[in-house]
Amino acid sequence: MEKPVKRGPLGIRHRWWVLLFIILNIIAVIFVKPVQPHIQVAPENLTHEPLFTLPVLGEFYLTNTLVMLVLVLLVIFWLAYSVQRELKSGTLVPKGVAGLMEALVEILYNLTESSAGKYAKTIFPWFATILIFVLVGNLMKLTPIVETFGLVHEVKEGGHALQELLPGVVNILPGEVHEGETGYHIIPFFRGIPTDLNFTLALALISVVMTQVIGVRAQGGAYFYKFFNVLNLFKKPFFGAMDFLVGLLELISEFAKILSFAFRLFGNMFAGAVLLFLVGSLIPVFMQSFVVLFEVFVGLIQAFVFGMLTMVFMAQATRGHGGEHGEGAH
Repeated sequence: MEKPVKRGPLGIRHRWWVLLFIILNIIAVIFVKPVQPHIQVAPENLTHEPLFTLPVLGEFYLTNTLVMLVLVLLVIFWLAYSVQRELKSGTLVPKGVAGLMEALVEILYNLTESSAGKYAKTIFPWFATILIFVLVGNLMKLTPIVETFGLVHEVKEGGHALQELLPGVVNILPGEVHEGETGYHIIPFFRGIPTDLNFTLALALISVVMTQVIGVRAQGGAYFYKFFNVLNLFKKPFFGAMDFLVGLLELISEFAKILSFAFRLFGNMFAGAVLLFLVGSLIPVFMQSFVVLFEVFVGLIQAFVFGMLTMVFMAQATRGHGGEHGEGAH
C-alpha cells in the first residue's frame, strides 16, 4: 500500500515550501545586505545613570543581560506554573510542558540518588535548579529577540549610517561610515545571560560555596581535615607532611573550580554567539541554520556539564576520608 504524501499549507508538499523559503532568503540577501555585527565582551549599559551605588562594589547600571535575566526568570516561572496547573487538574499522565518537566526531574533525581545516596534530597534542589536555570538561559540566547533591536548609540569609530523607517524607529545600514561622518551602533535590549561573565561567576560561587556547606552538614568539623590534614603530622612526620600538602592542593582546587565553572560556560556561550553573528553576516543563507542547531546542542551539553559537576562535587563533599559517607547533620 502506497504511503500518503505529507502536504503542508494549501495542499503543497513540504519540500516545495522549503524551496520557496530558500529562494526568498536568497532574494532578501541580494536586496538587503547583512550588517556587520558589533561584538563586545562586556554587557552594554541601557541607562546613562547608575541604578544605585554600593560603598565597596561601586555603581550598578541596568544592562541588557540583566533585562534578559528577568525574561529567563519569567520563562522558568511559567514552566513552574504550567506544571502546577497540570498537577492540580488531577490527570495521571501529565501532557505537554508538564510531562516534559516530569521526565526531566525524574531523570535528574535518579542521577542524584545514584551518586549521593541518602543525601540526594539535600543535593537535588541545587543540582536541578542550576541545570534548568542554565539550560533555559542557553536556549533563550538563540531566540530572535536577542541582539536584534535596542537603543541607538553614537560612536566615534566603526559606526554605521541610519535609515529612518518610522518616526522614532531607525534601521542600521550595512557598511561603515566614512571618516568624519557620524556613526552609530545599536545597544540591544536583550543579550544572552551566559555571555555575561558576572552571571557565570555568580553561579560558580553558588555552586562551590554550597558544596562546602553540604560537606560541613554531612561531616561536621571533620570536613575541614580535607584541607588541613594535621592528624598524622607528628605521628608519622613524612606521610603527615604529604597529607598536609595534599590538603593544601585540595584547598587550591576549590578556588580553581570557581574559575573553571565560570570561564567554561562563559567561553563556550560567548564563542557561540560570535560564531552566529559572523556566519549570519557572511553566509546568511543555509549556514546559519546549521550553526543554530549546533548551538542548541552546545547549550544542552554545557547546562548538563555545569549541573552534573555541581552534583558530583556536592556528593563527594559528603564523603569522609576513604570514600565513606559522613554521619553529620542531614
